Amino acid sequence: MTSLILIGPPGAGKGTQATLIAERYSIPHISTGAIFRANLAEGTELGVEAQKYMERGEYVPDSLTNSMVGNRLAQPDTANGFLLDGYPRTLAQVDELDAILADLGKTLDAVVEITADVEEVTQRLLARAAKEGRADDTEDVIRRRMVVYAEQTEPIIAVYTERGLVRKADGMGTIDEVHARIVAVLGG
Repeated sequence: MTSLILIGPPGAGKGTQATLIAERYSIPHISTGAIFRANLAEGTELGVEAQKYMERGEYVPDSLTNSMVGNRLAQPDTANGFLLDGYPRTLAQVDELDAILADLGKTLDAVVEITADVEEVTQRLLARAAKEGRADDTEDVIRRRMVVYAEQTEPIIAVYTERGLVRKADGMGTIDEVHARIVAVLGG
């Protein structure tokens, strides 16, 4: 069984690596964004409730996010593992994930932290913003996202480090190089 959390700063290539990891280990890639979209598309009670917050431009409350993640982790395709991307983002969500996994009789095998040089990923995001016409991705906004990421993530990494679950992989280099480092820290 391979049950993983993928963490990394904006621009570190998490989305690309998550797809590759999920394919390699034959586990579902579970992102909170995808969970929200699926619940909205299916018109579930949770999806309808989440939509109210999203339409107002507000964060979906932890209680709804936790319920959606719990429902997703209970699906049959997670029997041999899963890759969580974008969750948990807070210490309260770490506690909730612990409870969800305990209820399902599942355990977490590793937390993969993709590390990256802040200046390099900032430049990478600025280049992507220019290429894709993302006018809202200014240098100030990107740098703020990096600060928020560090503030939110450091406590989570500390918890999982204490549990001996964190595996760090350098996120700088080609897609294949980074993927090879992740596979290596996961033991193949």
